[in-house]
Amino acid sequence: MSKIRVNQDKVTKEIAEQLMALCPFNAFEYENGTLSINASCRVCKLCVRKGPEGVCEYVEAQTTGVNKSEWQGIGVYVEYDDEGIHPVTFELIGKARELAQKTQQPVYAILIGDGMQQEAETLLYYGVDKVYRYAHPALKYFNIERYTEAFGHWIESVRPSTILIGATPLGRAFAPRIAARFKTGLTADCTYLDIKDNTDLVQVRPAFGGNIMASIVTANHRPQLATVRPKIFPEPTKSEPKGEIIDRDCSGLSFSSRIRLIERIKKEKGVDIVHADVIVACGRGVRTKKDLELVYEFAELLGAEVACTRPLIEKGWFDPKRQIGLSGRTVAPKLLINLGISGAVQYTAGITGSDYIISINTDPQAPIMQESHLAIIGDLYEVIPRLMDKIKEAGGLRGI
Repeated sequence: MSKIRVNQDKVTKEIAEQLMALCPFNAFEYENGTLSINASCRVCKLCVRKGPEGVCEYVEAQTTGVNKSEWQGIGVYVEYDDEGIHPVTFELIGKARELAQKTQQPVYAILIGDGMQQEAETLLYYGVDKVYRYAHPALKYFNIERYTEAFGHWIESVRPSTILIGATPLGRAFAPRIAARFKTGLTADCTYLDIKDNTDLVQVRPAFGGNIMASIVTANHRPQLATVRPKIFPEPTKSEPKGEIIDRDCSGLSFSSRIRLIERIKKEKGVDIVHADVIVACGRGVRTKKDLELVYEFAELLGAEVACTRPLIEKGWFDPKRQIGLSGRTVAPKLLINLGISGAVQYTAGITGSDYIISINTDPQAPIMQESHLAIIGDLYEVIPRLMDKIKEAGGLRGI
C-alpha cells in the first residue's frame, strides 16, 4: 500500500519537532536520533506538502495483480424512474467524456430496466459511444439483487476501467454492492475527479470531518467505482448522436431474488432546494429563530428558497431537506446569498457549482469570503433591510 517515507539523512531534532507538531494524527515518533511513523498515520500527505522539503516523501504502491490494458472505457450507470432519467446521469456523462478525452477511452452508459428505447436514444445525444441496454420484465422495478446480476454481467463482458454512479439514495445502496462483488474500491461522494495517463482515477473528497481533501486512487484493482452527488458537475449540451445502442440478451441471467415487491407508494414531492435558481442560506449569524422572519421576507422578495447550515438543523429551526453541505444537499443555483455563514469545508463542498455567490459576514477573514464573487462585510441585520429597500425601489431584483 502507499506510504510516507522519511529520509533520515535530512532529519534533525528541530525538523523532527516541527513535523511532530504539524501532524494532526500524532503519527511521528523521535527516538535516539531516528524519526519514525507509527500506525496512526493516515497518509494525508500534510507532512509532504507543508513539512521541510525533502524530509518526507510519498511512496505510491506498485500496481500488482491487474492488467490495466484489459480494462478500457468509462461507464456511467443510468438511474431513472417514472419521471425519466435522473439529471445526475447526464452530469456524470459530461464528466466521463472529459476524462475519456485524456486517455482516449470510450464512454459507456448501462441502462437496466424494461423497454427503455426512448431513454437509450436520449443518452446518445449526450455523447455516449455505446449504450448497453438490459431490458427484461423482471427488471422493470429496481431490485438490488437482480440489478447486480445484470450489472455484474456487463462488467465481466465489457471490462470498463471506471464506473461512475450518482450519489443518490439508490446509488448509495447499489454502488457498494457492485464494489463488494468485484472486490474493488469505491470512493463515495466525490467532489472532484481526474484521471492519470495509466487510467488510474483520481477521486477527491473531504475526509476526517472535512479537515482535509483526500485524493484516493484504486491503483491495484479494476474496475474503479466512484459515486458523485447531483449538481457537482455541469450537465453537457446535447449534440448530434454518433454512438450505438447495444441490446444484451438477458435469457442467461438469474433473476431469482429474496426480495419481493409488495407495493409501490409514490412519495409526495416536497421542497427541493437542489433545483432552486436562487437560494438564501443562513448560518450561525442568525441569532434567534424569530429572526428567520427577516430571512424569509428577504427570500420572498427575491423569489428564492431558504436553506441553512447544519447548526441550524441541530437547533430544530429547519427541515433537514433544507441543509446544504456534506451531510445535506449539494446545490448549484444561479444566485446564492449566504447570511452569517463562516464557510467551513463541510458547507462549501455543497455550493461549488453555484453561478454567483454573495456572502454577508462581519468577519472579513471568514473562509466563505474566499468562495464568494461578492463579499459584503457587515451585520446582516443592517445589510439585509437596506438591500430590501433598494430592491423594492428598483421594482425587483432585475431592476438593480
